[in-house]
Amino acid sequence: MIKAEKELRDYFEKMGDYNQAAKMLSLDMSTNMPKEGFERHRRALTRLSGELFAMNTAPKLKALIEELSLPEHYAELSPEMKFSVSLMKREFTENSRIPAELHNDYVSEKALANKKWQEAKKAGDFELFKDQLQKVIDLKKEIIAYKHPNEPVYDALLNECEEGMNTETYDKLFSELKEFLIPFIKEILSKPEPDDSKFNRIYDLNHERKAQEYLLKYIGFDYDRGTTAETEHPFTSAFSSKDVRITNHFHEDTAIRPMFSSIHEGGHAIFGQNVNPAFDGLPAENCRYAGLHESQSRFYENTLGHNINFWKPIYKDIQKIVPEFKDVSLEEFNREINHVRNSFIRTCADEVTYCLHIIIRYELEKEIFVNNVPVSNLRDMWNEKMQEYLGLTPPDDALGILQDMHWANNYYGYFPTYLLGSIYDGMFLEALERDLGDVDKVLSDGRIMDITKWLNEKIHVYGSTRTPRDTITEVCGKEVTAKPLCDYFKKKYTDIYKL
Repeated sequence: MIKAEKELRDYFEKMGDYNQAAKMLSLDMSTNMPKEGFERHRRALTRLSGELFAMNTAPKLKALIEELSLPEHYAELSPEMKFSVSLMKREFTENSRIPAELHNDYVSEKALANKKWQEAKKAGDFELFKDQLQKVIDLKKEIIAYKHPNEPVYDALLNECEEGMNTETYDKLFSELKEFLIPFIKEILSKPEPDDSKFNRIYDLNHERKAQEYLLKYIGFDYDRGTTAETEHPFTSAFSSKDVRITNHFHEDTAIRPMFSSIHEGGHAIFGQNVNPAFDGLPAENCRYAGLHESQSRFYENTLGHNINFWKPIYKDIQKIVPEFKDVSLEEFNREINHVRNSFIRTCADEVTYCLHIIIRYELEKEIFVNNVPVSNLRDMWNEKMQEYLGLTPPDDALGILQDMHWANNYYGYFPTYLLGSIYDGMFLEALERDLGDVDKVLSDGRIMDITKWLNEKIHVYGSTRTPRDTITEVCGKEVTAKPLCDYFKKKYTDIYKL
């Protein structure tokens, strides 16, 4: 190993330590922090983020990258180091354009935005949040203009979340889906709804917590390298392949929602736990492609979890853990988890109407970042689009524009990756059945770990070193298309609803 490579690895390790401390602060602010601890946490997070930003734009980093980019040195690097050097060279150029004061202001205001979002959501009042949201959006636009001076702002944001994506590509994919989904959903909703009266009861939160532990272990989450906590909005943080944190929110009025949230977050976590350990401490260690990451969470949650065969080997265990389901047959449970209905909350939506929730958010983000619509207009626009696509008008903002944490947490351009992940999943299902056979048989036999191993080997192990486009090409052998997802929906729900 040449001297510059050793120095760069040491530099990455130091940045990783700072980043871990910053992520731990963020995690604590969402889970255990007392209300009065906010300002101290906010100050510490801003300071740590400032130190990280300084390291990402330091002359020493530039010198190491330039030396290792020399052909004679670059050729000697491992694939993960080649990826790291190329990535950091690009990001150094982009980050160096941002004034440090602007970066620190943004981190501080974003932390305040998260606090105000939580307060506004509890009150169900967007007015309490809108001014702070406008502030962080304006700061984000300014940062992107520095980082990507020759790109449209929203295209740059989309590409940062999922490399290779832009509005043109999303418009094409989502138009293809809308053309199929809107009449298909109307056809489903014209059929009699399943009786859900058995599910309208009070659930013991401890039963839900035990169900989460059972389900996470069942799909392959390793508790020796991961843990769980509770928060307002579920999310997963991967510090390394040896330390992945899941958060969830439990509800007295439903056990199904937190069960599926745990499976969803478990998909993220299993990805994080199974990246090649040789990548630890390098930029390659976490998958930075949101669409690819969401494909894994949504594959477990929907493609597997909403399949009755997933539950056949374990449903009796679930009934013991959640005794509120003792009088609910597997067939009744299956009808409820695949109950298609228009609903206010994205994370409660069935897998079909969920697509429309994401399209609503994507179209609103285009209004924000392409047409520069002011935040003060967003609540009305949100409610209008909910009525247009789902036939519902939220009775309060907690059930409407305040339901998601993403805009308070810098996740601009992220929403469309949820639906992109589902599009990938239609393609991954075809590839999985090509290699393992009928997924219904694999699941009903209780061989879900065969699927987890397949995903580990085909996707997870590569971390960030393989782009989404290359992953799709390698695993599926074709370009990205929404057709397999549409085919999956049509086959499954035609059978369930006797269309």
